[in-house]
Amino acid sequence: MSLYRICQRGKSTPLVQNTDEPDRQWKHVADEMVRMMRLRHLSIRTEKTYMGWIRSYYRFLKGKHPQKLNQTDLKDFLTHLAADRKVSASTQNQAFNSILFLYRHILNIDISDLNDVLRAKQSKKLPVVLTQPEIASLFQYMDGINLLMARIVYGGGLRLQECLNLRIKDVDFRRHRLIVRAGKGDKDRETLLATQIKEDLSNHIRKAWVLYNEDQKNKVPGVYLPHALERKYPNAGKEWHWQWVFASQKLSVDPRSKTIRRHHLHPSNLQRAIKRATKRGSISKRITVHTLRHSFATHLLESGYDIRTVQELLGHASVKTTMVYTHLSQKNLMGVKSPLDAI
Repeated sequence: MSLYRICQRGKSTPLVQNTDEPDRQWKHVADEMVRMMRLRHLSIRTEKTYMGWIRSYYRFLKGKHPQKLNQTDLKDFLTHLAADRKVSASTQNQAFNSILFLYRHILNIDISDLNDVLRAKQSKKLPVVLTQPEIASLFQYMDGINLLMARIVYGGGLRLQECLNLRIKDVDFRRHRLIVRAGKGDKDRETLLATQIKEDLSNHIRKAWVLYNEDQKNKVPGVYLPHALERKYPNAGKEWHWQWVFASQKLSVDPRSKTIRRHHLHPSNLQRAIKRATKRGSISKRITVHTLRHSFATHLLESGYDIRTVQELLGHASVKTTMVYTHLSQKNLMGVKSPLDAI
């Protein structure tokens, strides 16, 4: 028997007694947590992150029964993260969101006042940005599909996962646009497809077409479809326009359905390629894939583009988030010179 019954209003109703073994009940809680996240269409990355924090919370509580949890337990855990583990503010917020989901949607525990929780120190760090010559140097030591993905990320200001999630239908060659579906905050947006990428991307898609035809011939199950589309249109995953732009060469097991199908490339491919290119190019900055997105925004502002336009291309909910790049670009725009240079 399941630990929780979902009532018509979507809330959880306990079906077990507090006398049951805590470990057994935590297993039920974990299963129900996964089910509720999938009902709400949270991404697989969010699912893994939330479950990781629930495991940490379980270890911190040292076997306390889940139905005996209260607001104090959450406060103690958040304080522990800040005081003992010295986590960043963003990490502490991530842990809070994970446990808040557990309390609200699984245990039906109300969270009201967290004012006395020790908050992790909010650091104010400027993002690392490359100059355009450094971008060129980085790309010089990359090749193949990783170079193409890096150019797309920099050329359109994409996040790594947004690049990997591109499907054939999201590439608009005629309008020089990429459509980012369900980006951060589950929002769609359009961004730029650089002209110089078009030929290489077109050639890459032709190769993807060959791989797609092989899958059709071998009766490989269709690609993963978002939300309830797979149930509504069971054969849509086999249609060409739904295929991944950057499909993996190997089939893999879908972590949700356990179906063996073709997924997109793993994020580590591009991450490793960027790390190797940074070392080979002797670039003395800590570079990640996200550095290309930071550089895209900064270079647009340095070129005189309106900050609202840059905000829309990046998909920021607030212009305040985009404003951080003005601190980086103004160093060049203002033309300030060191007084030492006047001596």
